[in-house]
Amino acid sequence: MTMNIRGIGSAVPEHSITREESVALAGRNISLSERDRKTLPALYRMAGVRKRHSVLLQPRNTESNGPTYDVLREPDFEGDLGPHLSERMKAYEERAPPLAHQAAQRALDDAGLSPADVTHLVTVSCSGFFAPGVDVKLIGSLGLPATVERAHVGFMGCQGALNGLRVADGFARTSPDATPLVCAVELCSLHYHYGWDPDKVVANALFADGAAAVAGSATGDATWKIRATGACLIPDSQPAMTWRIRDHGFEMSLSATVPGLIESHLRPWLESWLQREGYALSDIATWAVHPGGPRILSSVRKALDLPDGSLDVAQSVLREFGNMSSPTILFILHRLRAASAPLPCIALAFGPGLMAEAILFDE
Repeated sequence: MTMNIRGIGSAVPEHSITREESVALAGRNISLSERDRKTLPALYRMAGVRKRHSVLLQPRNTESNGPTYDVLREPDFEGDLGPHLSERMKAYEERAPPLAHQAAQRALDDAGLSPADVTHLVTVSCSGFFAPGVDVKLIGSLGLPATVERAHVGFMGCQGALNGLRVADGFARTSPDATPLVCAVELCSLHYHYGWDPDKVVANALFADGAAAVAGSATGDATWKIRATGACLIPDSQPAMTWRIRDHGFEMSLSATVPGLIESHLRPWLESWLQREGYALSDIATWAVHPGGPRILSSVRKALDLPDGSLDVAQSVLREFGNMSSPTILFILHRLRAASAPLPCIALAFGPGLMAEAILFDE
């Protein structure tokens, strides 16, 4: 038995912000020199994001030039690092569960399943912590059985949803009656960085909020099935991508060496892994690649010599929603599955480590 994808659902916060509005907001929240102020729009353009959603955005009003943040207030003084971590985590506890509920309910509806059918619940998140957590909140809000078996994938970054699917696949392989539900939710905007640091400004421009869920089963006639999962820790890459908890939010670092590491190491590992599974790189008809940023996508395309247009769905999700961390790859799979994209398909994402994670889908 393997995990059959029966349904996928996604959700984003009600309010969104455009690139131009984001630049204006950054200009108010960051103390900038004249030179930095001119550089700011270019950094936001480089991120490749035209619009993002955030749980912190409030509607326009006549006293404002655009959407405003409530928790992420404007700085009170030069050098102000913004809200303390405790305030950001309070917002996560209040706002992550409702967003996760929307995505999970849509996945169940898409699958034609009821909450009573769910036997296993896997939650994924790297942008917040509290306990009892999102998993327990979902049991209550969805009306899942009190006996549902739970697992949580935490703090693994953009690749987390693939790890969550691997856990669900494990449940499906060991129990023929398994009906797993996987839900990834991230509120990346809670970790908005105050201050001028070009790398962190790019993170501000790139990351966004969202949730996505997958409902599956160990049996059934679903077309998309998990055939194999794989992982590779790229050598000598641990400082290249990090995600650390600080007093004023979680802090990401992304080295300029990441694209080169992907170009050097991705293809040899993928070819070896696929060969063990009885496939060749040329057999893969569809690619779902997590858009960590425009350079990540271009590096994957170059490393694998992919044809033009093969990553268009990933680019469109990045452009329309930003990088929502773990749910993003599920947004891409949702679009590909809805469009009846040809199989086999590989879903690919990268996270701190530098770790590459992959799932092979086929009929």
